Amino acid sequence: MITKWDAADYLNTQKDIAMYLDEILKIAREDNTPELFIQALGDVTRSKGMSEAAKEIQVGRESLYKSLSGKGNPSFYTIFKVLDFLNLQISIGPVNKESAAVINS
Repeated sequence: MITKWDAADYLNTQKDIAMYLDEILKIAREDNTPELFIQALGDVTRSKGMSEAAKEIQVGRESLYKSLSGKGNPSFYTIFKVLDFLNLQISIGPVNKESAAVINS
């Protein structure tokens, strides 16, 4: 029997979670698929407890599930609150050396 693979089953450490989200964010940016990152954020949140996250963020559990699905469209406020719950942050940097030169000039 083949079972469906679920990233949430393998996200056991803070390092695993950070690496997973960082890679998915890069892919989502390259492929112009922000929903991929939102879905990955949902995977991570499920791995830590969607009910606990919803309670801390002060939203309904079903609403949070929907927001963090591949079809959801959460606000930055929700994303920031989820990242706070996960004890994570997002950092911004130049895409490449040429971009850095433009930014620094």
